[in-house]
Amino acid sequence: MRRKLVVGNWKMHGSHPANAELLAGILGARPFNTDVAVCVPFPYLSETAVTLAGSELRWGAQDVSAHEQGAYTGEVSAAMLAEFGCRYAIVGHSERRAYHAESDQLVADKAKAALARGVTPIVCVGETLQQREAGETEAVVKRQLSAVIHTLTHCIGEIVVAYEPVWAIGTGRTASPEQAQQVHALLRAQLLAATPHAADMRLLYGGSVKPDNAATLFAQADIDGGLIGGAALKAADFAAICRAAE
Repeated sequence: MRRKLVVGNWKMHGSHPANAELLAGILGARPFNTDVAVCVPFPYLSETAVTLAGSELRWGAQDVSAHEQGAYTGEVSAAMLAEFGCRYAIVGHSERRAYHAESDQLVADKAKAALARGVTPIVCVGETLQQREAGETEAVVKRQLSAVIHTLTHCIGEIVVAYEPVWAIGTGRTASPEQAQQVHALLRAQLLAATPHAADMRLLYGGSVKPDNAATLFAQADIDGGLIGGAALKAADFAAICRAAE
């Protein structure tokens, strides 16, 4: 039985007082019978690590460099994240792919760099509305995941995969449980062909997950939790989603 995982992606939101209030609210809502983490902007890693230290909650980053070190102004390496006790790093989020032209191979290289330093990459895959309407969902997500499988080879079983249909992120639209499960089952099958550990890997759904739809989504056979955006910025909503995963 795979233990559910709920990860909050704060995106480019936060401030010292807002973060303190949010984290206090999440901590106060414990205990959760599921794994819980928050992925925060780089400047807030230190305060998040201090606030969550000693709790069962984990923290992570929203990106990581593919490079170990060097003249890469503005980049943050996996070694640096590891120093902050980061458990996770999101790689290949649709916003990074779209706004920063990140390729499938770059995403795979970032995942490899994270794993090399003991940071678990949450590898995001997903299709746009145009691609879904053109019947290209399967081809798109399989291509995106294939690059990671080929780069990580025998280590592929150590990652977390998040399916995030781009058309359902921040739009209020959500893939139906059946639509989400269909893609998750496809990804699970692709991973099973690559590693015997695929049955134990956690596949998350990300795309306008809210307290009122989380339980139905998480009840699907191959959905093992969520990568939560907007609702992760409200302690009560995030806690309710964590409860739904239980």
